[in-house]
Amino acid sequence: MKLYPLRMIYEIFGLMKQILDIDRLLEHHLLMCRIRAFEEAALQANTENLVLGAIHPSIGQEAVASGICFNLQKEDLLTSTHRGHGHTLAKGADPRVMMRELLGREGGSSHGKGGSMHIADFSVGMLGANGVVGANIHISAGAAHAIKLLKEQRIVCSIFGDGAINRGPFLEGLNWAVVFHLPVLFVCEDNGFASTTRTSAVTGGDGPAARAEALGVPSTTVDGNDLIEVDEAARSVMPSIRQGKGPHMIVARTYRLVGHTASDPDLYRPREEVEKAWKKDPIMRLRKVLQQTDIDLAILEQHELSARKEMDGVFAEAKAAPWPPLTRAFEDVQDIGDPRQEAF
Repeated sequence: MKLYPLRMIYEIFGLMKQILDIDRLLEHHLLMCRIRAFEEAALQANTENLVLGAIHPSIGQEAVASGICFNLQKEDLLTSTHRGHGHTLAKGADPRVMMRELLGREGGSSHGKGGSMHIADFSVGMLGANGVVGANIHISAGAAHAIKLLKEQRIVCSIFGDGAINRGPFLEGLNWAVVFHLPVLFVCEDNGFASTTRTSAVTGGDGPAARAEALGVPSTTVDGNDLIEVDEAARSVMPSIRQGKGPHMIVARTYRLVGHTASDPDLYRPREEVEKAWKKDPIMRLRKVLQQTDIDLAILEQHELSARKEMDGVFAEAKAAPWPPLTRAFEDVQDIGDPRQEAF
């Protein structure tokens, strides 16, 4: 199913001011600014050699995180990819706790042991990012099956990249969700690249939507840089999933505006392509929409300033935070099990 940009419809009928939920869009704008500012702070932390492990920034993909996760309820569950900061923040996680986790400090969401690629916060239903491409699809299917067995009204949202559709978990997870009619929203955050390889060069057939529908999962394709379109798609499909009508997939076509990791020089993409993509920056696109209403430009500029100030403070606080005590190394270690024979 193809959704046409709502903004186009509003402009045709001259009803933008009357139809747009301005307060909702302002919340989205602020959230997207906060995600961008967090990523910039994370990149600065990497520059200062304060992060152990890789940072995978989602700059340019903020509309997907905000548009999807804004529609999730707190009790809903979320799984993400190694590029999961934006999703986690949009689900309601505390950026102070997240930044401490990135820097391996005391007070991090996983006591500093998970870091960026495994960012998680069970208190807001974020089950975790995952360094294994596509692995979160399996986790989502399992969580959704548990929800169904418990007869709960929650749903699970599984966000993964286009590179994941070429791995086994995509087939297995979607197939399981269809067979057992599970409450899962699959979201393919299609930025056109699997790490540093253009996905179209290594993908047979017509891509993620066609593959999902071949497995019996209905699919909606949207412009992932159009916040209004992503938000509307998520609002449209989540009620049916919540009502037990089975899984759905949203394919959000977007573009990451920086390298695959913080240390990636991004030499595999033509500069002209990246410069063209910057002109479709989702934050700027939403800002232009809001400027066509009665919204004062100063409000939007204040969002950007407040987001930057917040995340600068978050970064400074994390740098000043203590390291976990050495005793933490012996916590969260898997037990070998009950030694009694009947336990085996």
